[in-house]
Order: sequence, then structure tokens, then C-alpha cells
Amino acid sequence: MESRAKRRPRDPDATREVILEAARTLLAKDGPEGISLSEVAHLAGVNRGTAYQHFETREKLIEATVAWASDKLFRAAFGDPETIGERRVEEIDIAAMTERLAAFAMENHELCRVWLLQVLASPDPSQDPFWREYCGSLERWAASDLAVPGIDAEVLSVMNLAGIFLWPIWARAHAENDAGRDALAQRFAKETLRLSMYGSLRADAYPGIADRLRGGGE
Repeated sequence: MESRAKRRPRDPDATREVILEAARTLLAKDGPEGISLSEVAHLAGVNRGTAYQHFETREKLIEATVAWASDKLFRAAFGDPETIGERRVEEIDIAAMTERLAAFAMENHELCRVWLLQVLASPDPSQDPFWREYCGSLERWAASDLAVPGIDAEVLSVMNLAGIFLWPIWARAHAENDAGRDALAQRFAKETLRLSMYGSLRADAYPGIADRLRGGGE
């Protein structure tokens, strides 16, 4: 396995970041059973002692990598977790959030796949900040007049995120460049909105999305 062809950063925060990036790559490739601190250190271009200074065990490294991925997902979908607070469901732009997540997943497919497989397999996904906010938002929305009755927000959350985070695997095999991947991300977001519009959303509550699906909006 080749190490990264760049100088090791001296800043501890930057060092931690490259270690987490390397862990993300190996987790996406081999899963938690195939990862070791030695391999992560080699891929990150740092010595093993430095890796152990940041993460004492393989388990702590995996836990930190998932938390790091969760934070990036949270910021991509919702903004800064320190300032966002709890929003009213009427304030959530479902179309914009879906498009942001689809675009982020296309550019960060390894990170999203690592998060999906690790968090959804955990005994208590509600401990994860991104999952808690995403599923919690859907629960509040499902209880409002904006949604059709009887929606299972937890099941819908898993279905939405699994689709958004696994679509890039197919898309990257069928797109030759960034423009092609962007177009496929937009296709996925549009179809997700279409399924929601005529399955879980109350269409009369979202005229803007209905207009977009008819081709009247971008």
C-alpha cells in the first residue's frame, strides 16, 4: 500500500485530519475488521507513534472517524451544529436539503458509505448527531400537517439516506467527469423529491416542489 505523496503536516489538528481521512479510505475499502492503526498511519504518511498519540486504539480511531464523518454530514445538510438550534418544520427547505446531501454524497462517497454502514449497524444510532437531527426532523415533519398521515419517520430516514449515499457508487461507474456526476446527483435529488411528493408530502403544502418537478423551476 502506498503512502500519501505529501509532507506530513506539523499542526496536530492537520495531522489528526489526515489520519481520519486515511481511516475513512480504509474503512470504506475493508470495513472495521480490515483496519489497523499501522496501515492507517502508513496511508496518512505519519509514523505509527504519531497515530497512537492521537488514537490509543483501533476502536477509538473507528469511533472518531464515524464522529468526524457525522459532523461533515451535519454541516453539509443543516449548517453549523453549534448555532442551528431546533427549527420549525415549516422552516426546513426539503428540496434544498435533498440536493445538498445528494451533491455532498457524490463528492464524498467514501465518507458517506462509512457513516451509513457504521451508524446504522450500531445498537443506538440516536447517539449520532447527524442521524439524530435528520431522523428527528423527519419525525417532527411527519407529525405536522405538511405530511400525509401514518409515516414511519425512522424507516423513511433509512430509505432516504441509503439511497442518497449508495447512488454515487452507480453514478461514478457511469459518469466520466465532474459535470456528469453533478448531473446524476441532480437526477437523483429530483427523483427522490418526486417519490416524496406523491408518497409522503402533502402536495398542496409544497407548490414550489410540484412546479419544479413539472419543469417550471430549477
